[in-house]
Amino acid sequence: MTARPGRLRWRAPVLATGGFALLTGLYAALLLLDLPLPAPSAPLEQVHGPLMVLGFVGTLVALERAVALGSRWALLAPACSGVAALTLVLTGPTLAARLLLMLAAVLLLLIYRRLWQRQPGPALLAQGLGAFAWYAATLLWLAGATVPEFVPWLATFVVATIAGERLELAHLALPRYGVPWFGAALGALTAGVTASTLWPGVGAQLFGVGLLATVGWLVVHDVARRTARSVGLPRYVAVGLLAGYAWLALAGLLWAGAGPATTGPRYDATLHAVFLGFTMSMIFVHAPVILPAVLRRPLPYHPWLYAPLALLHASLLARVVVGDALGVRPVWVVAGVLNVLSVLAFLACVLIGAGSAGRARPRSVAPAAPALAGR
Repeated sequence: MTARPGRLRWRAPVLATGGFALLTGLYAALLLLDLPLPAPSAPLEQVHGPLMVLGFVGTLVALERAVALGSRWALLAPACSGVAALTLVLTGPTLAARLLLMLAAVLLLLIYRRLWQRQPGPALLAQGLGAFAWYAATLLWLAGATVPEFVPWLATFVVATIAGERLELAHLALPRYGVPWFGAALGALTAGVTASTLWPGVGAQLFGVGLLATVGWLVVHDVARRTARSVGLPRYVAVGLLAGYAWLALAGLLWAGAGPATTGPRYDATLHAVFLGFTMSMIFVHAPVILPAVLRRPLPYHPWLYAPLALLHASLLARVVVGDALGVRPVWVVAGVLNVLSVLAFLACVLIGAGSAGRARPRSVAPAAPALAGR
């Protein structure tokens, strides 16, 4: 099916706002490393997390879901999160920026409601939970909570969304107990993230247990275990998925074993295990699926895509083990810079690959596919 040109004209600017959120979020990350860089007038460091998770990842997810629904009004969801990212950068965490992020979450929930009417199921329920977690995070932010206090909700947004997509892919090969186990893991995740707000101490530990239950399901039932033995794009995707699951398991262990952390090395390790090691890895390996699905522009797989993926995981390992656990600050700073460079290197690979493919096949059209999950 060929996308209407008018719709494509709207998708590109919306995707560009997500890219802007990513780049400014990365700059904020460098500022948080105390590098001697010019600081903008707005407190960019204060919005680093929301920019990366809701401004960038949220816009990607909402845009792909809008494309899957096929209704023009659905593009309002990623448009709101993209404009919210611009507002966060220009004005900081103002009321207008937070309200726009909340509105984006509400619109995403409406998109899932329409998709549910088409084909209900546990996979879509998990993705809906992810959208609700986004909404809950913005409500807590509006109520005066700090970003570290609602990090479990941000983590639930990405984890539930990706888990739902992976269930959607694996359902044909699932054993009889696969879906009930998934439901139990999703219930544990929901109970844990709710408890993390009501009773932060024990709630954070319950949330960690929910994460571990979800990771256990993903590792056992995800098709990545089989496709890791293949070649080309399927193997690249599988390697990134399994590495991401390892980081998510580490975050689950840190939450379950030690409870909440809002500052310090353990907070840094937990935060980046989820949002760099897990989430960014998902984005890296599924860019060859996301870009053609959203913009109808091919992005062929090439082995050079392993380079930024390897740099991401190697630098994150140095950051967590040497920088956070052993307290070697120079290594922590260098590893943080390499984290940023890995994302920029990945963007360069995407732009080069898409540009060369576009010149070779300017009218190529790819089928739609799930955001962050791939095939």
